[in-house]
Amino acid sequence: MAILRAVADEPASLAELVTRTGLPRATAHRLAVALEGHRLVQRSPDGAWVPGPALAELGRSGAGLAEVAGRHLVALRDSSGESSQFYVREGGTRVCVAAAERTSGLRDTVPVGARLPMTAGSAAHALLAFAPAEEVTRLLPNASFTARTLLDVRRRGWAHSIAEREPGVASLSAPVRSPSGTVLGAVSISGPVERLGRRPSPELISAVLDASTAISRAAR
Repeated sequence: MAILRAVADEPASLAELVTRTGLPRATAHRLAVALEGHRLVQRSPDGAWVPGPALAELGRSGAGLAEVAGRHLVALRDSSGESSQFYVREGGTRVCVAAAERTSGLRDTVPVGARLPMTAGSAAHALLAFAPAEEVTRLLPNASFTARTLLDVRRRGWAHSIAEREPGVASLSAPVRSPSGTVLGAVSISGPVERLGRRPSPELISAVLDASTAISRAAR
């Protein structure tokens, strides 16, 4: 994320953010405020943007979050029999930063680095369900899901979607949190509806939730 890189070495005013990122002033301000909501950046007493506490939480393990997640995605793939992914949010998109693909048969392939919308798919549900209300309000008009969908995710702790991102594909996701409760990303499995089913089995739900817990613990 350009904003994070811009404040990594030294504090930046809004004007300096614009200069360092090349973004329009309004866009730079909007992204900085969104990242502030996730505690990834914060404002110093003099109003400059600086790295937030969530970045320190991400780095405590001494390994990148993608590397940490990747180790657990293999276990999730093997236990579920489906391709597994880990997504982080960047504004209005989610980025696949780690994946473990099913080795044979029909599968849903999401390459590392793929950018997908925050308006479709269970990983988007899991990431957006705990976002600030103003961000949810901005994205919902173009989303394939409703505010009730996000309420259900908050209540039960996992998300499920059918054919939102791609026809015939279902997915199951859960948020990954820092010790303070900040959502760091979402762990997912995805595959044909015929295998995952229109209502996920307790075994699949448990596998995804176990992976979410394991990644959260490893990232501390």
